[in-house]
Amino acid sequence: MTHTDVGVVEQTLRIGARPETVWRYWTDPERLRDWWGPPVELDARPGGEYVIESGEGGPTMRGEFVELVPHERIVFLFGWDPMQGRGPFIPPKSTRVEVTLRPADGDTILTLRHTGLPAAHAEQHSAGWAQHLPLLAGAVMGRQREA
Repeated sequence: MTHTDVGVVEQTLRIGARPETVWRYWTDPERLRDWWGPPVELDARPGGEYVIESGEGGPTMRGEFVELVPHERIVFLFGWDPMQGRGPFIPPKSTRVEVTLRPADGDTILTLRHTGLPAAHAEQHSAGWAQHLPLLAGAVMGRQREA
């Protein structure tokens, strides 16, 4: 793959909660399930791995945490398990996702930057993140209303 074949996805979202709260929705399996759905396995520490299944019969995300700066930054390697020709062909741990959390008047500005994607899959992943990040915001707000 040449440099010009690499896709980048970047999205920003304001969430009505503090960074400490949003952080837990990336690092706590129970809270991650609230917006991604089960089953989820994760070991949120540098070198720790995660596995997220995307629905019955769907592809499985698999990766490894690289960096975790509490309440500020999460970096993980990302890819998909190969599935009999279904799902995108992006090997596990072959792309990089950086999530930054910045406080803003009691809210959080979340910026997600997904790099190293094959250009042919960048649009698909942009749409996927655009679908899932609002689910994250909804899960955070739902739990806060329950508290």
